[in-house]
Amino acid sequence: MTAPARRPAALPPQPPSLPPHTGSLSPHHPWSAALSRQLGRHAPRRPDYWRQAAEIRQEWQEIGLSTDPADRSAAEEAIASIYARHRRARPEFHWVESPPAALPCLAGFPTHETLRSWVDTRRPPGHPPIASDIAAGLSRLRSELAEGFVEPATDRPLMKRPKNKPWPSLPPPEALDASLPFQELLRQGVRDALFRSLADGVYLPIRAALGPIPVGWYGHQDAAWVGHLDVLRRLGLVPGGQRASFDAWVTLARAGGWWWPGEHVCVLVERPAVIRVEPVPGSWHGEIRLRRDPGIPAVEYRDGWAI
Repeated sequence: MTAPARRPAALPPQPPSLPPHTGSLSPHHPWSAALSRQLGRHAPRRPDYWRQAAEIRQEWQEIGLSTDPADRSAAEEAIASIYARHRRARPEFHWVESPPAALPCLAGFPTHETLRSWVDTRRPPGHPPIASDIAAGLSRLRSELAEGFVEPATDRPLMKRPKNKPWPSLPPPEALDASLPFQELLRQGVRDALFRSLADGVYLPIRAALGPIPVGWYGHQDAAWVGHLDVLRRLGLVPGGQRASFDAWVTLARAGGWWWPGEHVCVLVERPAVIRVEPVPGSWHGEIRLRRDPGIPAVEYRDGWAI
């Protein structure tokens, strides 16, 4: 007589898999609770998370300062996918060697004032320009990617922000010791630090030398915001929705330089040949700035234009 078949042991309840995130994720939502439990079990300690975040931030800072020639085919494919997402045909791509070389090609491209008119109560007739659609779509994408943040597990209460005051700005060791919320530490030490280095430090001085220009994006120097969202994603602190949309911007930052989208033509700038930088004295997060050596340009492009 054969023994009766044994019933398999009951498995412990498993957290639900996390579907693509397409909207606001309340802290009370079951997906958020599941992600919190997953982060709480076998999760790195907050200092380990911070070390990883600082390494990823450095990776993106180096991308933003890259003087390697652009990967033109990868940049064009990424931009074509952004156009397609906004129901536009693939544009013609026109490459130039420096930002001032792009200016004659940008006649009629929309300005920031043009884009503001499309969010006014009295909108212009017709359809908005592609740059307006890209800007609006990017704003939504960045908000959606940052939603649903789950604070890493900690063995002490989180610091509370003083009433009617901003969060204190602290060096990372002090911030970790004081249990500054990790989301705030990433804002200060990744997002704001990259912006100081790549925006304040590099592309805004270049842009100031050009005078008024149409609406465009900064390619590898968009690492100032791409890097922050990439940290959230790679550390598993946010749900993994909108992957394809974000990956296009990641590819563009890794592959390209400045670019301006027109309805039928997209103008792109080759990366600089030289970027000379130096550390910001006393900075906590590896910030840099352009060098100010007398008689030596800080940024040089391949056609000889420099600042």
